[in-house]
Amino acid sequence: MEGRHSEKVKALVDTGATLTTLPKSLADKLGIKSMHKESVRTGAGIITIERGEARIKLYDKEGPFKIWISDFVDKVLLGVVVLQSLGFEVDPIGEKLKPAELLLY
Repeated sequence: MEGRHSEKVKALVDTGATLTTLPKSLADKLGIKSMHKESVRTGAGIITIERGEARIKLYDKEGPFKIWISDFVDKVLLGVVVLQSLGFEVDPIGEKLKPAELLLY
C-alpha cells in the first residue's frame, strides 16, 4: 500500500459487492495506486476495473484490504469482505452497522 494519506468519508454499504470500491479521484487523492486490472461482473454486465490496496477503518477496527478503483462510481461502496473481516453486519431496520461474530471457516 503506497498511500500515506487518510480521509474520513461516508460510504454506501453494498452487501451485493464483494470488494470495496473507491472513486478514482479519491484513490488518487489518497495515493492509492492500481496494482492491475481485472474483469468483474456488475449489474450492468462485465467490466474491466483497476484493483489496489487500502487500509480501511470502521469505528475502532481497521485493516488492509484489496479494493476496486473506479472511474465511473462516484461514491465509496463498502463491500462484504471489509464488513465481515472487521466483524460488522447491516441492521436493515436501524439502517446502521452492528457488531457481528467473526466466522472462522
